[in-house]
Amino acid sequence: MQHAIEVRGLTKAFGNVRALDGVDLTAPAGSVLGVLGPNGAGKTTAVRVLSTLTVPDGGTARVLGLDVVAQAGEVRHRIGLTGQYAGLDHDLTGEQNLVLLARMLGASRAQAKARAAELLERFDLVHAASRAAGKYSGGMRRRLDLAASIVRRPEVLFLDEPTTGLDPKSRNGLWDVVRDLVAEGTTVLLTTQYLEEADQLADSIAVIDAGRVIASGAPTELKQMVGGLVLRMRPVRPEAMTQLADLANWTIGARAKLEEGEAIVPVAHAGEATAVMSRVTQAGIDLVSFGLDEPTLDEVFLTLTGHRAESATEEEVTA
Repeated sequence: MQHAIEVRGLTKAFGNVRALDGVDLTAPAGSVLGVLGPNGAGKTTAVRVLSTLTVPDGGTARVLGLDVVAQAGEVRHRIGLTGQYAGLDHDLTGEQNLVLLARMLGASRAQAKARAAELLERFDLVHAASRAAGKYSGGMRRRLDLAASIVRRPEVLFLDEPTTGLDPKSRNGLWDVVRDLVAEGTTVLLTTQYLEEADQLADSIAVIDAGRVIASGAPTELKQMVGGLVLRMRPVRPEAMTQLADLANWTIGARAKLEEGEAIVPVAHAGEATAVMSRVTQAGIDLVSFGLDEPTLDEVFLTLTGHRAESATEEEVTA
């Protein structure tokens, strides 16, 4: 299978900080690779290397078969990039931003205006085409920034936490755009701290922590690392949480996680869940709710790293 993105042993240090410490990544053409991790994990540094903005210290990185260092100019002509912050001129209108970029990329005036009109329609921004970008809402700015990143119709698109700070409606709208681009053949590398985002969009996921890939695979494969299924129980009395954990341990030898008023018990199959629920009933513990689900990617991340994806506050180290 041809890989649109192929990274082997990538390293990058900034002073004493090793932002990338031997990273391996691959993404087949026409797929979405989700790179999941907290701030400071190395996600943005990896994107900057792959988009030719930062030169690595070691290892190799190829995009569409091109070396990102030796063939940087060719790489830039075939990729798009949307960073964490909108790269727009806030004094220009939405239409003017897109026309300007298209002209800078070599389009004629007529071609630039046609492409801008096409993108404004696609990203539901026609009503704001003549409004200064600085007056756009957060969701509108992100849509305009994504539109700008595909003016050239890139074969590979790098999205570095594109939905950070957006409301759920705006986030869902951007997800739909990403799905459309992939359906048209674009390969996407998406960095995110949102577990749901990776679950919704990614064909495969690489979990990065402290500059290293600590796990990779399809979302379903990563979820299996937690133990197959999880039994969730929310007691009427919060003080019963510890008793629920003890019952799970005595019954099937499982260690429950207690968080946000809920006991989460990993189980191998439905029979184990039934056995635990039977003990809970015998003990007379009243529950507000209970259910058997697949584990979430958040639980996978917690299992792998010992902390949640959103818990880190250290800013990403970049050049």
